[in-house]
Amino acid sequence: MNEIMDRRHGRPVASQQHDEPEKGIVADMLQRGSKVVPLWLLVSFLVWGWDGALSAAYGVALIFANFVAAALLLTWAARISPAALMFAALFGFLVRLGALTVAVFAVSKISFFAPVPLGVTIIVSHLGLLVWETRYVSLSLAYPGLGPSNMTPKKCKEIK
Repeated sequence: MNEIMDRRHGRPVASQQHDEPEKGIVADMLQRGSKVVPLWLLVSFLVWGWDGALSAAYGVALIFANFVAAALLLTWAARISPAALMFAALFGFLVRLGALTVAVFAVSKISFFAPVPLGVTIIVSHLGLLVWETRYVSLSLAYPGLGPSNMTPKKCKEIK
């Protein structure tokens, strides 16, 4: 069976989806992140009030935009050459980090700005989504990007 199966629906995945694994990984990260966002915004509201919830929402939007920008940049560079991909990965990170800094300073004087919930949201969501996604990423040439469902770890009872 040479077809790559979709983990969620059990259908074959089009080969075009695996030509751009960066987009697939980021789409999966955004889907997972969107499941946690309402809970995080509620916690932010309960701990820091409306200002904290608005700042956390802004932080989530920045992180999602950062992941999308990374995927688009890496997908574009991968079509050119491996050297362009490496250049885009390194310098794209620096440019996106600068853009995040500018975006934070741009709202620092607005009345609803709360630096602690914004900072916590940016740091925890970046690291949390990246660590969470590592469980689902396949690091093989046969399945670049997200691995098929039969590659995900399953809870099995050990037989002695």
